[in-house]
Amino acid sequence: MGNTPGVSSSGNRIGPTAHYTGYVWARNGLSHPDLATREGRLLFDSLQPVMLGSRAIGGATLEAYLLARHRAIDALLERAIDAGEVGQVIEVAAGLSPRGWRFTRRYGARLVYVEADLPEMAEHKRAALERMGSLSERHRVREVDALREDQGPGSLAAVAGELDSDEGLAIVTEGLLGYLPTDAVEGIWRRFAHTLAGFAAGRYISDLHLAGAATPQVRAFRVALSAFVRGRVYLHFSDAGEAEKALLAAGFATAKVRPAVHVIGRGEGRGSRLANILEASIT
Repeated sequence: MGNTPGVSSSGNRIGPTAHYTGYVWARNGLSHPDLATREGRLLFDSLQPVMLGSRAIGGATLEAYLLARHRAIDALLERAIDAGEVGQVIEVAAGLSPRGWRFTRRYGARLVYVEADLPEMAEHKRAALERMGSLSERHRVREVDALREDQGPGSLAAVAGELDSDEGLAIVTEGLLGYLPTDAVEGIWRRFAHTLAGFAAGRYISDLHLAGAATPQVRAFRVALSAFVRGRVYLHFSDAGEAEKALLAAGFATAKVRPAVHVIGRGEGRGSRLANILEASIT
């Protein structure tokens, strides 16, 4: 996808998906007004006739899909924090996600949350969080290129180096993997596993597209999603088992991939069945 948050490209503008998702979260009470943009509202309004048509024939809407994956990732992260396994989070390609704002408000001194993205998005997010009164040593914004393999400035390793290795760390990605080819995804997973291995406990949580789940309705939804993001949406693995094997090969000790409905129940209808969520750990 052109201008995917968190992924280096020839341009560094804030892409349409960041604006759209930011507005969806805000309009559903999950975000702060400063994280919603006028561009996001215009995009949402322009797609409403298509989404209403899909809903009328029993299909999923992009909004329901986004809410399902967001809430499922939230639920898994909450469980890890509440269990005392995680005290630090790096959200890679965070975009306009409100998760850092909500989680630092909820957990206070128990949590350090780092939002990582490319320079223009990081600058935008930092300014918004400062206006919201959320920016602090416990809620940080850092510049990171998710595809960078070295350990210099702007790398995941550099950001992780600022954190406490005696505390558990979770890495979160949302809406990133589908815009990358499989070899890039596997490279990211290897870097994530290597980074997490340096902490007392390590957890990785993300959404993931599966080729084997592509029923005719799902394929139609993917086509619409690809058109919206102005680029290809990749389907990396045939089923959950193949994805789990790839995560284990990348260096994780455990891995589980399941529909969001298995995490959050049926609250988002078809959206919770279309979204697949992965959870992997180092220990």
